[in-house]
Amino acid sequence: MKRFRITIIAVCIILAWLAYTDLSLYLRNPEPLTISITELEANGVPREWLRIDDGVQNLLQAINMSGTMEITSFLVPLKQSKDDSKETRVWFETRDPEILDLLKTYYFLLNTDKEREEFVQKNKNIFFAKRQCTGLTADSLVAESNQKKLTELLQAMNIPVAEDTIFISEGKQPFLWRGVFFAVISIAGLLRVGLTLVKKEE
Repeated sequence: MKRFRITIIAVCIILAWLAYTDLSLYLRNPEPLTISITELEANGVPREWLRIDDGVQNLLQAINMSGTMEITSFLVPLKQSKDDSKETRVWFETRDPEILDLLKTYYFLLNTDKEREEFVQKNKNIFFAKRQCTGLTADSLVAESNQKKLTELLQAMNIPVAEDTIFISEGKQPFLWRGVFFAVISIAGLLRVGLTLVKKEE
């Protein structure tokens, strides 16, 4: 019985930590912070939940996140302009169906360089589109490990990666109610253990 109570307390502590992580993230980010790509590159990440309004995506440099034919997401560079030749500092992970379908066609359904070139010209308004990107930075997603994996992925593709490279997971946002749920379950569990101990002493 004692071992069971210790297990319950340990689980409640973990849930309390998860609740703290979610709720503190939400309190710091009640809404996404709008920032320009220029300011983001110059000053780094001011908050975890960002909306970048004026970036330009380059789908020709997008990287398959899964490394297999079962593609669910791409890592895409976000630039100041189509012709920006500087080292990419901002990348966003996307699961946008339009981008997935476009890149699947480009990489797997076209057989010659000429076909690919014509396909890019036909769809250049998408390949090099301005993109409003809203999402959470990688370091807010329990991400030292997540950011490390993304960095290793780029390095495996022989793409230079700066120490201050910024990764954004598009579509992700802080979860208030998940944090509240974890907090309620954690408190309820600790109260239950406490009441059990009180009854035992009585």
